[in-house]
Parts: sequence; C-alpha cells; structure tokens
Amino acid sequence: MALSEYVVLHLDNGLSSTSNPPSTSNVSQVEETCDDSMCAYGVKARLKLTEDIMFLEISHESGATNSINNAKSDLGLGNDDGPSSELWSTPSDGDWQRWEARAMVRAVALHSHRRPPPSSLKIESASTQIVSVTSKKVGVCKCIATSPAEETAYKTKVTRNGNIAKLQAGYLFPEIGRRKAAHMLKYPDAQVISLGIGDTTEPIPEVITSAMAKRALGLSTVEGYSGYGAEQGEKQLRAQLASTFYANLGIEEDDIFVSDGAKSDISRLQVLFGSSVTMAVQDPSYPAYVDSSVIIGQTGQFQKDIEKFANIEYMKCTPENDFFPDLSKVSRTDIIFFCSPNNPTGSAASREQLTKLVKFAKDNGSIIVYDSAYAMYVSGDTPKSIFEIPGAKEVAIETASFSKYAGFTGVRLGWTVVPKELKYSDGFPVAKDFNRIVCTGFNGASNIAQAGGLACLSPEGLEAMHEVVGFYKENTKIIVDTFTSLGFKVYGGIHAPYVWVHFPGQSSWDVFSEILEKTHVVTTPGSGFGPAGEGFVRVSAFGHRNNVLEACRRFKELYK
Repeated sequence: MALSEYVVLHLDNGLSSTSNPPSTSNVSQVEETCDDSMCAYGVKARLKLTEDIMFLEISHESGATNSINNAKSDLGLGNDDGPSSELWSTPSDGDWQRWEARAMVRAVALHSHRRPPPSSLKIESASTQIVSVTSKKVGVCKCIATSPAEETAYKTKVTRNGNIAKLQAGYLFPEIGRRKAAHMLKYPDAQVISLGIGDTTEPIPEVITSAMAKRALGLSTVEGYSGYGAEQGEKQLRAQLASTFYANLGIEEDDIFVSDGAKSDISRLQVLFGSSVTMAVQDPSYPAYVDSSVIIGQTGQFQKDIEKFANIEYMKCTPENDFFPDLSKVSRTDIIFFCSPNNPTGSAASREQLTKLVKFAKDNGSIIVYDSAYAMYVSGDTPKSIFEIPGAKEVAIETASFSKYAGFTGVRLGWTVVPKELKYSDGFPVAKDFNRIVCTGFNGASNIAQAGGLACLSPEGLEAMHEVVGFYKENTKIIVDTFTSLGFKVYGGIHAPYVWVHFPGQSSWDVFSEILEKTHVVTTPGSGFGPAGEGFVRVSAFGHRNNVLEACRRFKELYK
C-alpha cells in the first residue's frame, strides 16, 4: 500500500514552485516533481499550486526499511539539521513507516531551504499519521491511501544510477532559478534584478551576428549548404584560435577541439578519464567539476558533517592564502581542476603561482584541467593561458569559451586544447583518446556558431569583444565600490566579472535569502561552490547598467 501526505503551505514561506500557477478552481493543473535524493528509496513528491496555496504530496511505499545512517546520507541530513535529536532516533517499535514520514517532511523543508523551528515537526497520531509544519498559514496534512491505479503504476526493472543518487539536492543554478521564480510569485509587482547566475545580458555585436546570419542564409542555397562537419571543428576556426590566443606558445591547430562550450567539454573530459581516477578541485569552485566527478563514479558518498564528497581533494582557497592552495598540504591526485580567473572568487593566479602548480603536477604525474573561460578579463602580466608556463604542455589541458566574451551563452561555442605532448603513464597520447570521445559522442559545433566564432576572431570582432568585456568590467567596479563603501571585505572584480563579498559569521543561503527578500536582487550563495565558500556571496557583473546601478542603490539602502 502506498501512502501520501498532503502538506498545505502558503507561498509566503518562499518554497519552490512553478512560475505559472493555475486558477484556484483547478488545483491539479500544475505539478512539479522534486528531483532530489528522496527518490533513492522509493519516495516521490509533487507540488500542486493555486494562486496562494501550495499542496505538497509525498508518497512512499509502506514497509520500506533503511538504516538511519543510509537514510540520513540519502537525504543529505545530519543530526545538526534535525528539529531535534529525537527526530533521528531509531524507532523503538520498529515503525519505520512513521519515521520515514517525519524524515520526508523534514527533507522537503530542507530542500526548500526554509528550515522550520524545533517544535514545528510532529506526528500527532500513528493511526492517521497527521503531520503538521509550522507556517504563517498552515493546512492539515493527512496520510491517505492512494488509488489502485497509482499503486500499480508501471516501473521498469532498470536500476537507477547510484552515482547520480549521491548528488545533493539540485544543481546550484537551477535551484537559484526556482527560488527566484517563487519570489516572483510572492511579489508579482517587484522589479527583480538578477546578479546571480553568470549569464550575459548585452547584445552580441553586429559584426558577429551578421556573419552568423550570412552563414544561415547560405544554408538555403545549393552553393552554401553544408551538412556534417569535422567533429573537431572547422579547420579555419581552429587555426585562427591557435594564432589568436596561443601565438608563440607552441599550440597548433590540431591541438584544438572546437565544441559547444567549456561546460560540455568538462563532462567529455570526465568520460575520457573514467571512474578510477582521483581528482582535486579548488574550494570554492564551479560546481560542474564536482558534480561531473560524482556522476562518473570518481567519488564516495557526500559527508554531511564536512560538506564534502569522499575521495575528492578539496584545495582550500581563501583570503588567508590569497585564493591559491597550499600545495604542500594537497594530496596527490590524478586530475587537478583549476579555474583562473576563478569562478566564483574572481581571483586570478599569478605567474609564480601557476609555475608552482605546473611543477606540482609534474612532480606527482598529474594532469591539470585548466578552465580559462574568463581569460579575456585578465589585465597586466597575469597569465591568460596555462600554456604560458614552461612545461605546461606536458601536464595540462585547457578549456575555453566565447560565452563571456561575445555573449555566446545561448549560441554555444567553445574549445579545448589537448597538446600532443600530453601522455598517459604508458606513453599513449591523451589527445588521441579525446578525439575518440569527441567523434563518438559529438557531431561537431553548429556551423552557424562556428561562423560567428570566426567573426569574433576578426580584427573587428576582437575589438567588439573587448568592448563587451570592458562594459562588464565597469559594472564590476560599480559593485566593488558599492560594497567597499558599506564596509564589506570584497575580493575579485579585477580580472573577472565576479565580486566575492564576505559576510563573516553568517550563512551564505541566509544572506542570499535576506538580499532577495529585502532588495529583490538575486545573488549566489558562496556555499553552493564548496564549503570554503560559506560566509560569502558572489555578485555577478553581468547585467544591464541601469539594473546594476539600481541593485547597488538597494544594497546601500539595506546595509547603510
């Protein structure tokens, strides 16, 4: 028998919801399935919305039994997260069904990041299993038997990928998007400004779009049509990338693989390396490195007490070490993910620091995956490419992208450099295996996007991209000056479009929620990038100038 609990909450709790609520007369019109780890042991949750009420239905198979530790791990919970230690005590009567009801409601509260107070969760009756959740306005939550049709819903015999089940809640940026949508439902008339997700806002320069338009129109002619292209990218574009960004660095066109973006290539590289390698990441760092490692099977379980996955080496990068890890304290790993300028801290590694990193990789026989997505924001003598460091071609791969230079976040075009000098322990070239991965799982970047990439690398295109980058750097200075004037410790913002603001002693998600609630501005909580990001908030400079100025005015009102 399957059970369902119906939790009725008003949306002023700020819980996640869809952006298009139905009329109050049709509650079942909108449903949203929670894609969290509760599904790992047969738990399902659905949201049903009206204009101001949210119905949360949680169903699970009765008689399911899990150990306390496994269930807590699956839900991403620890004793410190429970409303009381009693919540997590082993049921003396063996009533796991009742315990799971508590755990599930608690998990939903946590996944909404609106943790209820200690007295807010209780079960009033074992026979009816009435569950209450404290709220400004609360309805009754009853457990009832589902219909036979729901109970007998067809399921395949395919087991879920256990590595994906390890992931904690949702990916950071979709979670921010859900909270933004819920906030807009709560405040439909508010002007919400997004300085959170690093998405570009300014139009693509016309010199670039006109080249893409010409290529697109050419596809409608016999002379201009082309179908499949080289999986590695068009020869002319690869040659132009080599001469523009790697002149005099020994990188040749056949070392470059054109792609649909650096993020996609990060996952392709994980497939290349496989599940048996060990890996290290900066802490904090771009979430895709860790999440892709978990999915491919390189990690152990998430350790809630330290907010880390087992078998990942977290290289702590904080103001105290100038955002560069103390390599003497870093264990040897096969792969080292390193982003400079860094997302989220905005810091850029110096030539001396990168020289140490390359030496560290050589001494340990490791491979560096160097993410240079923000290289064009770098000024002065700070390296733009890892290949500026002698010896790097023997230990490093570099990923890059047009996204933050030309506004290609939607167009999708990037590249990865795999030097022919880079070899595995048996002497086999890494580039040959990566070529096989690319040819097996990818048919090449869009020919229209590649036409845009060529236009980006023309003299006029390069000038236009520098103007776009300069605009965002001006936004960055406005944000830095605002928080500095308010007395905050501010980092980044020189070589990157991100400002890393310190809120000592405060939870990053609490600061995020306060800023959103009181200013209607979306930021990004630092803890979403790793445990060392706790107490920080990332503010993105990607925004229209009037929005950036208005957001800074609101920050001054909030923190004056």
